[in-house]
Amino acid sequence: MCSILGIFDLSAGTDLSALRSLALAQSAKQRHRGPDWSGVYTDPGAVLVHERLAIVDPAGGAQPLRSADGRLALAVNGEIYNHRELERDLKTPYEFQTGSDCEVINALYAQEGAAFLSKLNGIYAFCLWDSEQKTYLIARDPLGVCPLYQGRDSQGRLWIASEMKSLVDVCDQIEVFPPGHYLDSREGMIKPFWQPQWRDYEKTRGVKISNETLRSSFEQAVHRQMMTDVPYGVLLSGGLDSSLVAACAMRFARQRVEEDDKTEAWWPRLHSFAIGLEGSPDLAAAHVAAEAIGTIHHSFKYTVDEGIDAIPEVIRHIETYDVTTIRASTPMYLLARRIKAMGVKMVLSGEGSDEIFGGYLYFHKAPSAFEFHQETVRKIDALHLFDCARANKAMAAWGVEARVPFLDLQFIDTAMSFDAADKMVKPGGMEKRVLREAFDGALPDSILWRQKEQFSDGVGYGWIDSLKALAESSISDAELESAKLSYETNPPQSKEALMYRRIFDAQFPKEACAKTVPGGKSIACSSPAAIAWDASFANAADPSGRAVKGVHEKAL
Repeated sequence: MCSILGIFDLSAGTDLSALRSLALAQSAKQRHRGPDWSGVYTDPGAVLVHERLAIVDPAGGAQPLRSADGRLALAVNGEIYNHRELERDLKTPYEFQTGSDCEVINALYAQEGAAFLSKLNGIYAFCLWDSEQKTYLIARDPLGVCPLYQGRDSQGRLWIASEMKSLVDVCDQIEVFPPGHYLDSREGMIKPFWQPQWRDYEKTRGVKISNETLRSSFEQAVHRQMMTDVPYGVLLSGGLDSSLVAACAMRFARQRVEEDDKTEAWWPRLHSFAIGLEGSPDLAAAHVAAEAIGTIHHSFKYTVDEGIDAIPEVIRHIETYDVTTIRASTPMYLLARRIKAMGVKMVLSGEGSDEIFGGYLYFHKAPSAFEFHQETVRKIDALHLFDCARANKAMAAWGVEARVPFLDLQFIDTAMSFDAADKMVKPGGMEKRVLREAFDGALPDSILWRQKEQFSDGVGYGWIDSLKALAESSISDAELESAKLSYETNPPQSKEALMYRRIFDAQFPKEACAKTVPGGKSIACSSPAAIAWDASFANAADPSGRAVKGVHEKAL
């Protein structure tokens, strides 16, 4: 997972040499995302910096990517999974300079301007400079898997960066660049380019899907995302989602995806990775899943003290003070370090399934198919602020790329386009039944029908309990009450939340930074709107899945 930094709207007479040095210094703050190479492009109208993590064409895909005539310069963080199809369908000739999957963006832009964005199936955030037209194009993938921030400095220049830490010292205004949107300097405003029909429940009402269609669509998504020229693996918590990713990946691991499965893969043995405290439910389940799937499994343990020691760095990397995100990011951050040490540069992960299929335990209380569907849409819209940010940044902290097949655009169109009535939890039943039934026989029943465990719970129930105890012992009741009145943005509602907020504020002191983090009450990772589903939710609000009493086997 790379990083990008761009500076635009430069004034006449700008000292490019000085601005180049500043851009390099700010980009270095996110170099953990791309430790393999740094590239810089300067022009009287723009500066682009790229920190590269080489996954595809590691020998020849250095950035910024330039067109043969020198007109276009592109800095991009991401992967374009359908690049070969897009290259074949080009209507005008384009002289490719590298084997990078991302260079197709230059080719498509030269052919049709910003209109090509809806054709991309991938995860990406990019800045493209057209030196002939003196214009720029900035865009972010529809789900926001790749992070992107924007800001303005005191001279009115537009700064774009993969992580907020590269902007905090130079920009007074800082905002999240919204997923599924683009900014074309010729139009001067940020606009959406991704507006799927399934957002409207009425477009899905009564629509059915077969088990075969759902299963095939997901298998194809996993297959697409196995595009790599470097060693890779799978995250395997032993839950349904990561186990399905691993099982599907195992089907294709021995052939090279980049060559249409006609040649032997460069790394045909599939490795899986899990982490947890001693006695973790996830570690036990992951072992069962790995044995059944046939991966070479690596199980790592961490202690509560090791996790607590890492929290300041976790907050610096994830750039949030959200309680549930920090709880889950910490073990993932520790796991990423172990994965990097083994020489792996890319992993497949299971994020997104719970948002699409209503897998969180509070979905048991959904009052209707309409409400169920609306909540899945709300959760998908917020993914870039929560699970996508966690998976991307926790892994990128150690130079590892996380890919998320459940959020493949073709698969999400399939999985969100049928009636949510078929996703709802039957009385006494299990969440995500439609997905489990579609993969009948692919996993042992103990894994296929394992109850949802949020990652921060599954690593060991003692993890969250210890964090709460630490906050309770270090922050007084009076300090919490004072904090509720003194914070303008998202006043902390618990001692644990205040503990994280203080660490965040020390590293990101501007109010604009605090506003990039979402707020509102949640139960078991619900949106604030879903609190109304059950009268008991309002007084039990906690992002842990164990907060849904009567549903989770080991409720808080």
